[in-house]
Amino acid sequence: MTDIATPATGEAPQQEPQEGPGAPRRSYARLAADESREDYSLRYAPHSFRRWSPSTVAGTALGGIAYLADFAIGASIVFTYGFTSGLASILAAATIIFLTGIPIARACAKYGLDMDLVTRGAGFGYFGSTLTSLIYASFTFIFFALEGSIMAQAMHQAVGLPVEAGYLVTTLIVIPIVFRGMGALAKVQAWTQPVWIIGMVLPFVVLAVESPGSWGAFGSFTGTEGAAPGFSWIAFGLGTGVALSLIAQIGEQADYLRFMPARTEANKRRWNLAVLAAGPGWVVIGAAKQIGGAFLAFVALEAVGRTHALEPIAPQIEALKPWLGTFALPAAALFVIVSQVKINVTNAYSGSLSWSNFFSRITHKHPGRVWYIFLNLAIALTLMEMNMFAALNKLLGFYSNVGIAWIAAVAADLVINKRIGLSPRYIEFKRAYLHAVNPAGFGAMVIASTVSILAFFGLFGRYAEAFSTFIAAGLSLVLCPLIAWLTKGKYYLARPNPVNGPGVEIADITATHTCSVCETSYELPDIADCPVQAGPICSLCCSLDAECGDVCRKEPAAGPVPLPMPVVRAPAG
Repeated sequence: MTDIATPATGEAPQQEPQEGPGAPRRSYARLAADESREDYSLRYAPHSFRRWSPSTVAGTALGGIAYLADFAIGASIVFTYGFTSGLASILAAATIIFLTGIPIARACAKYGLDMDLVTRGAGFGYFGSTLTSLIYASFTFIFFALEGSIMAQAMHQAVGLPVEAGYLVTTLIVIPIVFRGMGALAKVQAWTQPVWIIGMVLPFVVLAVESPGSWGAFGSFTGTEGAAPGFSWIAFGLGTGVALSLIAQIGEQADYLRFMPARTEANKRRWNLAVLAAGPGWVVIGAAKQIGGAFLAFVALEAVGRTHALEPIAPQIEALKPWLGTFALPAAALFVIVSQVKINVTNAYSGSLSWSNFFSRITHKHPGRVWYIFLNLAIALTLMEMNMFAALNKLLGFYSNVGIAWIAAVAADLVINKRIGLSPRYIEFKRAYLHAVNPAGFGAMVIASTVSILAFFGLFGRYAEAFSTFIAAGLSLVLCPLIAWLTKGKYYLARPNPVNGPGVEIADITATHTCSVCETSYELPDIADCPVQAGPICSLCCSLDAECGDVCRKEPAAGPVPLPMPVVRAPAG
């Protein structure tokens, strides 16, 4: 049996596939075999690969939130609904995002899993999470297109490059970085951070000195769409829906957090702080950027007009002019371009992971994460050329209904179901032990998102339309534990996990088994016992097997398959 798979030794590069009777039954494509690029895209990230410190992982994850879509989103909300309702919307959305992000970030960092794998074991099932892979992939290409549009606007302002050509440049520029994986991303985020920090802070310093009364005027701003002064519940609900479109950002943070080293007594304070900061903590900075972006747009409104005020490059230039004069344009353009590269390498990287997860389950093939970079970027480029920036509020408001239904269901499982015993207390992500669909999380998400989308399109009246995202979140939070209770949690595990499941005594979690299909060693959390192979099988070979008939799940009465003793890795040094 020859197929395309991903080895995961975390040690040396794989050899080229061999032919003959001694060759493994599953061989590797060249790109999928290089973990410096592949980054364990479809599987558990082993301890042998998690070589970065908590602060390095956190810094890299936070470097990915340098994007300026927050500026555009915050400005759009405040311009449409006024300062009072807009500010309340931004803060309410940030609170919801922060609270739902805490359990997800901790689970990804603790178990070394990305958002898709956590979703599988947190109430969705093996195929149930396929739909969420599409939701997450759509988040990455929607926001890549949004960020790319902002970058193209900056290049048009700086050098006169046509915006349509700028879209292509912004797409192509990230490919060499994303192609090389986590190592390259970490370097890019670290090298560009000083420029980004200076560019982020300087406009506000200039305005504080040159226009100290601007904040007071901003506080009484009623927007550009004729919003009534003061607070409006309708405006608050609609604005919160737009801001909540960013809730799936926790998935991109998780793509970095899975490389967090193991939590120990020695590093637990740094580990906890790093996970909190790099996980849900991103939204603290994000909310500040939304408010700050709205302020810069307000100050620039009279000089550049509403349309250009919503494009982050123009307010940056106007803010810097008093100090930098003619150098304001290149300085602002440099800041915007650096910011957009920092976020779009993350969007492209996370998108490639999500598409890999989706297609591996549908096609039972995996040519390597890097090929899906091109699919994600092609969709994003199409959206840019269609000028999605012009329909920002409506697009993000619709998307947030689906995104929050998914994230709220996962958070409900992690916080409620696992703590009261309705769900296994660990994250099981391997096909061999999961039902195809778990109605607890999957059903909650489908029902909640369907009802909220109907509300979003006005079926239940004006207030339900405005608060459709709250409907999605509330239904998911209630339905996930309710369905798990009604089904007695029986759809979480198809059979017990005798390799590293609850109750199994494990002396060393980093011990390895050799997969009987690809003949590569993997740490215990990545191994299942396979009755078809009569031995251990790695999670990816298990996923890619199209011929086993799911015997292990459909006929579990035969009991676990005896496995040899795992191999304990010799200590370094």
